[in-house]
Amino acid sequence: MKKIAVIPARFEASRFPGKLMKDLCGKSVILRTYEAALHTGLFDQVLVATDSDLIYKEIVENGGEAVMSHKTHETGSDRIAEAVENYEADIIINVQGDEPFTNKADLEKLIEVFEQDVNKEISLASLMHELLDTQDINNPNNVKVITDLEGNALYFSRSAIPFARDESIKQPIFKHIGIYAFRKQALIDFYNQSPTPLELVEKIECIRYLEHGKKIKMIKTNHLSIGIDTPSDLEKARLKFNNLDN
Repeated sequence: MKKIAVIPARFEASRFPGKLMKDLCGKSVILRTYEAALHTGLFDQVLVATDSDLIYKEIVENGGEAVMSHKTHETGSDRIAEAVENYEADIIINVQGDEPFTNKADLEKLIEVFEQDVNKEISLASLMHELLDTQDINNPNNVKVITDLEGNALYFSRSAIPFARDESIKQPIFKHIGIYAFRKQALIDFYNQSPTPLELVEKIECIRYLEHGKKIKMIKTNHLSIGIDTPSDLEKARLKFNNLDN
């Protein structure tokens, strides 16, 4: 089973433009993310897919592999699909460029989903961790996910889901971590489909897979990721890196 990790890297992020080139304790955010994926040793290939000459140069000049997007893309999945369309691979792992704290154990769990799926019923696998802080739960930048009894995603939302109509019933709320793996065919299918209604409302690309009937297996993790969506997130990431060095 050939596995390729691809990091979609758009320079002009709407909430925090240029964030992937911001300094994260001596290296750019995108280079930190690339190195974290590479150092896991889990992949046959790791590459960055970008629309930015600056990001492309950053990766290549530091010994990495990058490909330039030739089309304008609205989602990371579209950018990845263009990058790997002509690559031979069974599983594509999408590592978000603003998630520099990817760890090996989580990626191994995603790969294991497909190794155990002998009937090839699962199209995607992704990660989630429980949110405990009310501010984090209500933050629309944190995408939440609910699952069925077998851990398959039912829906993703920027709202807090599920809504606690009966507060005596304690139900955990999970954040979707933007690292996921998919069979190559599911990715190509996504690439050839138009955005779907709920995807457009929520601005969450994973919903398109659900609206087309794809099965997404969610894996719980206790690894607290820091996605860099705002300048304050970058400060949190810098603090975490400094603590790791000490």
